[in-house]
Amino acid sequence: MRPFPPYLTADVPGTGGIIKAVAEDFVVEEIPAYLPCGSGEHVYLTVEKRGITTLEAIRRIAKKLGALERDIGYAGMKDSVGVTRQTLSLQRIRPEDAEGLEFDGGRVLAAIRHTNKLKLGHLKGNRFRIVVRDVCASSSEAVSSVLAILQKRGVPNFFGYQRYGAHGNSHLIGEAMLRRNWKDVVDRLMGDPETVRDEQWQAAISNYQLGDLVGALRLMPRHCCSERDVLQRLVGRPDAWEKAFGAVHPRLKKLYLSAYQSYLFDKVVERRLTEIDCLLPGDLACKHVNGACFLVEDVTVDALRAEQFEISATGPMFGSKMKMPAGVVLELEQQLLSHEGIQPEDFDLGNGLRMEGERRPLRVPLGDPLFKVDPGNLVLEFSLPKGSYATSVVREITKTF
Repeated sequence: MRPFPPYLTADVPGTGGIIKAVAEDFVVEEIPAYLPCGSGEHVYLTVEKRGITTLEAIRRIAKKLGALERDIGYAGMKDSVGVTRQTLSLQRIRPEDAEGLEFDGGRVLAAIRHTNKLKLGHLKGNRFRIVVRDVCASSSEAVSSVLAILQKRGVPNFFGYQRYGAHGNSHLIGEAMLRRNWKDVVDRLMGDPETVRDEQWQAAISNYQLGDLVGALRLMPRHCCSERDVLQRLVGRPDAWEKAFGAVHPRLKKLYLSAYQSYLFDKVVERRLTEIDCLLPGDLACKHVNGACFLVEDVTVDALRAEQFEISATGPMFGSKMKMPAGVVLELEQQLLSHEGIQPEDFDLGNGLRMEGERRPLRVPLGDPLFKVDPGNLVLEFSLPKGSYATSVVREITKTF
């Protein structure tokens, strides 16, 4: 796992503390882009889940309702830690068949008809309620100072460690995919035995590393579906690395590639962190109201708009068709790709695995922050735009990760 990035609020002491001690300490609720209208062939499910990812919730709901996973739409991905409330969409079901449905790790709170399928990005953002336990006794002043800085300068739009998967290696799998080194891809998918606690799982990975594919398959835990599917193919053809990796679900393959895009983006945020609220000549700036990007040619003309948080500089989610900046910004981003040994065209792997790329703001606005410090605990509430992570706010306050 790569080192943690620096802090924008490094001059303010951290509160310390522990996050996600229990599921109820981390609650996130989607802010929808629109509400279901009550009619149409699709049904919008308001789902509350805990301890499972969005994709796992989709799998379990599909099984309960006898539906296909690919028919279930979602606006955003939520990880497995905490309590999350989000909307899913499903076709060819009756609302009454889904409302109140319980599944392992969650339940359907509401089911209302609408005219279209939910697609990724169909939301405004997320509202968070986070409890940080065991903070310093005199935390209020530090929290207030950090939130004031973040409201004025913006929240660094890091993806952070949670974007790289439970073992911190998702971006490494994506990197190996771009290099078309399929043995390396499978090696990284199987992981490092030191990153897991389960002894049987550790033994499975060790057996794989020793070349004992049958032993690895026998010991690999049942919940490691991708690893087991790949091993199953390798047992029959031990050197068919690319064909073996073909057993992995296309959604997961895209997640690995996206994780590597995220890793590169985070590196750009780090390099520009101290001036994250500033513009450079050649920047592609985005308008926060609608996400539209434009080329910054004269910094003095647009500086006031950046100061008022109307616009922000963007960084690269590299891809085969990403719009490129100009000037010094282009040089910075090209240097990063060159150092990685990757070219934009490498992001098109064919067979439906093409990452076209996009621009992403280097900072985002912090919405409606509230906090209180109970004896030993800090309770935070705030909202962020879609695609941004609450940990980018919490880490600035605690300074622990």
